[in-house]
Amino acid sequence: MKLDITLLFNRIALSALMMTHGYPKLLKLFSENPTFSNPIGIGEMPTLILAVFAEFIAPVFIILGYKTKLFSFFPIATMVVAAFVVHFDDPFGRKEKAVLYLVGYMIIILLGPGKYSIDKK
Repeated sequence: MKLDITLLFNRIALSALMMTHGYPKLLKLFSENPTFSNPIGIGEMPTLILAVFAEFIAPVFIILGYKTKLFSFFPIATMVVAAFVVHFDDPFGRKEKAVLYLVGYMIIILLGPGKYSIDKK
């Protein structure tokens, strides 16, 4: 029971915090000039769309515990790019937040959503 409550708290807290990073990107996506970085060479708009999906849409489903492991893949991939591509040459302090999110979502993908989730209903 304690593990399931811990998994629920981790899913909600981590994803709610991630959404604070995704929301400005969502607003940017619908702005007149949606410019964004292109660290993996797929184009600014596809990169922005993927970032919005990974940092705003996927966390909603993770909070609910719906297809949790599937949706956790997207923030993990985004945080790998953020930490080890975008901030590769930066000091650890610049990439630390991305690494913390990466670790948090790795816990979710490895342990699952717990019994307090749509996946377990």
